[in-house]
Amino acid sequence: MKTTLKFFVMLFSVISFAQTTVKGKITDNTGQPLPGANVIIEGTTTGTSSDFDGNYILTTDQAPPFKIVISYTGFETQTLEVTANDQTVDVQLKEGNELDEVVISASRTPERIFESPVTVERFGLKEIKNTPSVDFYDGLENLKGVDINTNSLTFKSINTRGFATFANTRFMQLVDGMDNSAPALNFPLGNLLGMTETDVNSVELLPGAASALYGANAFNGILFMRSKSPFDNQGISGYIKRGVTSQEAAGDNDYTDLGIRMAYKFSDKFAAKVNFGYLKGTDWAATSVEDKLNRGLTRADTDYDGINVYGDEVSTNIFTASGNLPLVPDVEVSRTGYDERDLTNYNAESIKADWGLYFRPWGDDFEIQYVGKVGSGNTIYQGANRYNIKNFFLQQHKIEIRNDNFFVRGYVTEDKAGDSYDMVFTGININRAWKSDTQWFGDYINNYVLATLGGATDTQAHSAARQAADTGRFLPGTPEFQNAFDASINDPDLTTGSKFQDNSKIYHADANYNFSHLWDVAEVQVGASYRRYRLNSFGTIYTDTDGPINYSEVGVYTQIQKSLELSDNVEMKLTGSLRYDKSELFDGFFSPRLSAGFTVNENHNFRASFQTGFRNPTTQDLYIGLDVGRAILIGGAADNPARDIRNYGLSPTGSALLGGQTSIDFDGTGAYNNSFFASSVVDGFAVTGNPADLEIANSNLAQPEQVSSFEVGYRGKVKGFVIDASAYYNAYKDFLANETVIAPFYGDVQLTQNIPGTSTPLAVAAIANGDFEAYQTYTNSDADVNSYGAAIQVSTKIFDGFDISANYTYAKLDFDVNANPDFRTNFNTPEHKVKVNFGKTELFKNFGFNVAWRWSDNYFWEASFGDGEIPAFNVLDAQINYRIPSLKSTFKLGATNLLQDEYFTAFGTGFIGSQYYLSWTINNL
Repeated sequence: MKTTLKFFVMLFSVISFAQTTVKGKITDNTGQPLPGANVIIEGTTTGTSSDFDGNYILTTDQAPPFKIVISYTGFETQTLEVTANDQTVDVQLKEGNELDEVVISASRTPERIFESPVTVERFGLKEIKNTPSVDFYDGLENLKGVDINTNSLTFKSINTRGFATFANTRFMQLVDGMDNSAPALNFPLGNLLGMTETDVNSVELLPGAASALYGANAFNGILFMRSKSPFDNQGISGYIKRGVTSQEAAGDNDYTDLGIRMAYKFSDKFAAKVNFGYLKGTDWAATSVEDKLNRGLTRADTDYDGINVYGDEVSTNIFTASGNLPLVPDVEVSRTGYDERDLTNYNAESIKADWGLYFRPWGDDFEIQYVGKVGSGNTIYQGANRYNIKNFFLQQHKIEIRNDNFFVRGYVTEDKAGDSYDMVFTGININRAWKSDTQWFGDYINNYVLATLGGATDTQAHSAARQAADTGRFLPGTPEFQNAFDASINDPDLTTGSKFQDNSKIYHADANYNFSHLWDVAEVQVGASYRRYRLNSFGTIYTDTDGPINYSEVGVYTQIQKSLELSDNVEMKLTGSLRYDKSELFDGFFSPRLSAGFTVNENHNFRASFQTGFRNPTTQDLYIGLDVGRAILIGGAADNPARDIRNYGLSPTGSALLGGQTSIDFDGTGAYNNSFFASSVVDGFAVTGNPADLEIANSNLAQPEQVSSFEVGYRGKVKGFVIDASAYYNAYKDFLANETVIAPFYGDVQLTQNIPGTSTPLAVAAIANGDFEAYQTYTNSDADVNSYGAAIQVSTKIFDGFDISANYTYAKLDFDVNANPDFRTNFNTPEHKVKVNFGKTELFKNFGFNVAWRWSDNYFWEASFGDGEIPAFNVLDAQINYRIPSLKSTFKLGATNLLQDEYFTAFGTGFIGSQYYLSWTINNL
């Protein structure tokens, strides 16, 4: 027993002796503490971070001597030697500039942003703390070359270098390596499944093609968000923001945003963290009653279709509907619609949480992670229609094994639509619940004829007809309206309801290995990825009525990077990448990237790159089958159009031509093999009556889109100024977009089939009698689509430490719109943008401020919901902040859109008003 006791005493003594403790304080060059600075033992992953007062304590079983590396975003890194136990090492870091910061995204390996082979933007902890925007995600809009299209208070869509709607399928968003696109929609939902602000470690953004390393969806840009590790950042931190949103249409409404992070390092081998975020407010109300089709019509016109008025999409030619009665005019008449504000309460809400377990079995850089994320809430999404995304649910689960040289990860993303519904079809089907379309138009026609026979003018007759047809209509606020509304949003059949259902999933796995630790000749990386889609909308979005749609894609890539010293003053860095991707639906594609960077005199870096990118058609491009009112969206997968089968009533003429049948089952194949361009019908044949004006469409099925991108850039320091400039040219091949076509229910578009005994083509008769369907197809253009642009930012310090930066972005579409009137590129980007930031983190002790101003040129927005001009706008945001070290707290008072000039970034959305907020952040290192 005594021997055993002696053994444990000796063992304890050895363990105690092996423990080395280093402590100290980390400050900037003015003596202010730097909370959250990293302290790492060189050559290991063992480390800690400074607390709110800049103090740190590092305990390790490694005996001195060894070196520690101290780093902090925006400051120069220092390496210091530890020679004894209980040594105090105080550090004063020298402030650097943004070019000294380290990024990972450009080459999948750490490197200074100064030496990055392509354009990369970084939004670090300093920028997050100083942004006057309401949250860090909104703050990304102040980066050069970045647009944020505001869909909703809780749903923002990032756009870089153009070609983006709210469904920005050309842009990828990775959160700790996970693509957080919603499986059903195939694009990111802003930060709804992103990060809480206190857990953000860094944000990096690559504009332009990045397919060579990141695959098909990284076609026009990619955003990386990386969270804090619980091994490095421990403790409890949180924030609360309270304020108001102010909009002319919606008034002043309360706004609350709060988040909490809890992380604990149990040992050198195990750590865990939990995050929770909650946001609630009132959305920007969309109340435009202007004519959606840009014809200048008002509610007084017969065929009015308001932008944010729903139900008036249903229209018919009353002359044709009357059986060609002589007293009935040959005009389109639409039903009376409901305002959007009567179909939603504009509740904006986001609830999200994530958690992670991190295990380092050998106490070194080898780590096993499990991460889970969930998100729910309410938002507005504008796609082909306006949708109230209510009680949606998104979740992700990831297992990852990694160290400094490799990672292998697999994750699943699942979404559920909850109680979401289409507001356009809600308006349509409340009308139909009260009175069918046939009955309403019949009442309209009968009362028009009676009024005309009574001596009324045409205008008076139309007014009397609408008033009579609308008698007894369900009015907002009445029990009848509410009952019809409730029935519609709970009914997934779009002929009678507006609910859409979804439970789609994405399964993804990827891996990467960096061989740089094995040899010094060059840095070589290899990697691979696999993704499987499982679409399951129960027929409400996709043509999956008979069951889920499954398909998959795989990719492999390699990259070689080599630095060469050409002279004492010039260093060259060469990077070459090659990726191969294969979807089971299409042939495989190679995506190469070549770049060269030259560093001259340590302060100047010149770079040039050529890269190709490609993107497979998205899930919607391939398998959508969605009625949006005035057209049906029909995906371009080879097996998709035939699955979209709908029943249509026939005109008396059509019924006679088809042997007396009163209706027809018609599928979507006609959109791709028997259709006319809609513009040739509406602007040609409908005006002239000449069949020669009809132009055959017959859209091609969707194929992958490709881009070749050329870029040059410069980063450097010139007499206290930091300059970052770039220019690019993109050439697209097989550009994916929509065509609007019209498919007749009978007859061929080559006009070889005539009505028996006449020379009138059957297809012409079908068009003339309203026996057709309008489609938006998903196809590729053989037209030349190119874009080019440039961006420059200059930043410096003035007046004894004030930070000031200004950037300018130019973007231009090179596309012949007149030669391709039915083809939408959805460029949706201003030609000119200017942004300016001015502030100081320490105006006086513990007090700082920042002001951000941005101006956007006017531009034309086009998307499936509607097209229209976006006027130029300028926005001023500002914040002041005060630190109270004794409370480990920062208070921030801020406002966005201080000028109170309401604006919008997309056709059909609500005007963006102002936000005023006060935030309290605790212990956010």
